[in-house]
Amino acid sequence: MARILEKYRTEVAPALSESLGVKNRLALPRLDKIVVSMGVGSALENKNRLAAAAKDLATITGQKPVVCKARKSVASFKLRKGQEIGVKVTLRGSRAYEFLDRLVSIVIPRIRDFRGLSPKSFDEAGNYNLGISEQVVFPEINIDKLEFVQGMNVTIGVKARNPKDSFELLRRLGVPFRQA
Repeated sequence: MARILEKYRTEVAPALSESLGVKNRLALPRLDKIVVSMGVGSALENKNRLAAAAKDLATITGQKPVVCKARKSVASFKLRKGQEIGVKVTLRGSRAYEFLDRLVSIVIPRIRDFRGLSPKSFDEAGNYNLGISEQVVFPEINIDKLEFVQGMNVTIGVKARNPKDSFELLRRLGVPFRQA
């Protein structure tokens, strides 16, 4: 079982129940899913970039990524509807908790000049978004075999009533937020 999932069940859930005044365990905020995506705009000129990004994302998450296609044409980007421009992975259950554990304990401390995550990156549904500028911060990626540096977006989907409850859940799970 994932270390952070065990922490949620033993420490975080009872503390959240007490602080939020919720008696029903199923009404507490909980991690729903984590979506890791890479937009590879340079795949328009070089198709190998998309395959390399998919390989890196599969190595990082342990799951095969889905190729995303453009929804509409944009002439200024030389983009046509249906062209492959990105990859994404959706992690649920114990895989999501394991990825969050690696993200909090290994990856985020390796980010250069890190001063904490912004507490303002929650959307109205309570999901948290963060961008990572290069995939090299993940220990699974071998720098010597890396074809190109690519950024990624991580969306932490939280089932909660409001963004404040989501913030409280992630803070108690150990996500290092910057002081407001």
